[in-house]
Amino acid sequence: MGILLILSLYSSSNFTLSFFSQTSAQSDIQVVKYRNLTLDLGNRVTTNAQISYPTIGNGPLPGILLIPGSGLADKNETIGFVHKYGPKPPMPLWQIAQYLSERGFEVLRYDKRGVGANQTILDTDVWGNVTANDLIQDSKKALNVLIQQPEVDPKRISIIGHSEGTLYAPRVAIDNSTKVKNIVLMGTLAQNPVKVLYYYQVVSSPLQYATQVLDKNHTGMISIYQLAIDPFLSHIIVPFSVLIANNTKDITTALMKEFGTNSYISIDKQLKPALIKTYENFTNFNSLKCNNLGPCPMWWRSVADLESNLSIIGNISKSIGILILNGENDSQTPVQQAFLLQQRLTDVNHPNHTLITYPNLGHLFYPSSNWQTGFGPIQSNVLANLYSWLEEHSGFTRSITHIPSNTGIMVYSTFFLHPSFQY
Repeated sequence: MGILLILSLYSSSNFTLSFFSQTSAQSDIQVVKYRNLTLDLGNRVTTNAQISYPTIGNGPLPGILLIPGSGLADKNETIGFVHKYGPKPPMPLWQIAQYLSERGFEVLRYDKRGVGANQTILDTDVWGNVTANDLIQDSKKALNVLIQQPEVDPKRISIIGHSEGTLYAPRVAIDNSTKVKNIVLMGTLAQNPVKVLYYYQVVSSPLQYATQVLDKNHTGMISIYQLAIDPFLSHIIVPFSVLIANNTKDITTALMKEFGTNSYISIDKQLKPALIKTYENFTNFNSLKCNNLGPCPMWWRSVADLESNLSIIGNISKSIGILILNGENDSQTPVQQAFLLQQRLTDVNHPNHTLITYPNLGHLFYPSSNWQTGFGPIQSNVLANLYSWLEEHSGFTRSITHIPSNTGIMVYSTFFLHPSFQY
């Protein structure tokens, strides 16, 4: 969702996924309760939501609002399709909610407007016309619903945004500075998503990949066959209707048609224009069509006009704690985006902000290469760091987060800035 954009959703159909069970094999004891809700988003639009909270204790509990990433994100942010008899795919928001609710937090998560479970569009008109402002307002309504829950302490509310959700969490916090105590940005955006899409997801980074990884003989050429069997590049160029069947022959045929050859193509003269065309198709703001699993033209138009996080992050109240988490191998919202926000918060003297980066982890906080997002559950150390920071910043008694020095994890904050890092 480098945003975790449609490219990742395309990819999830063909990558080998690491699956995880939603239930513990060690115990049948229920430690989390659930309450289903329907959120009224206004103008006769509703969406499904779920509250999770610990079975023991009546509160008041610190509350957490989860804001999902891009594409057809349900309340679990399910990555890929759920099959009736198959293992469950990664569900980052469900995993976060479960982990935090087991440890004393009440968590609200919700389906994006127009969206249902298992990559379904419930209302094509609502989904096709969604804008960034709609999603910001939806997050604010969800925040108010969380605050009204009987077990929740309204003075201890935190917001967690992942991917696209990192665009909205700061804005909700800025407009609700007396209601929000903390925000957490996971896989974050500093610059405008349209710029990030071009440089890191569709054009510049894929060209570097073709040159550095596929062009082993440094000829400036790569073969159609190389493209066909490479999930990174083929998933950018080949139509989703072809990719979904996961048939190498069909993918090869589509690439031969695209480039007019069955042999080699020039990276600079043929591949680059094809990638730019894909980018332009994604950001064709004048198109009325919305026929894929990712954000629609109306949404793209709205985020293109959205002021960047880098511009607004300094407007967050100094009373609000800020935690930024990013994988160092995040190929969709690269760690440099997080560094930019960290520097900006330092420049405006925000008194309580921390950045934690994770070697070898990608956009889903799962082991990944420098070029592609690995699909699997959030790693346990990330969840532990998230909980520890929220525990400290939500009025619990535990002392400040401690991360062992041998983990390789880098922590940057107003209290600890690694001396080797240069902005």
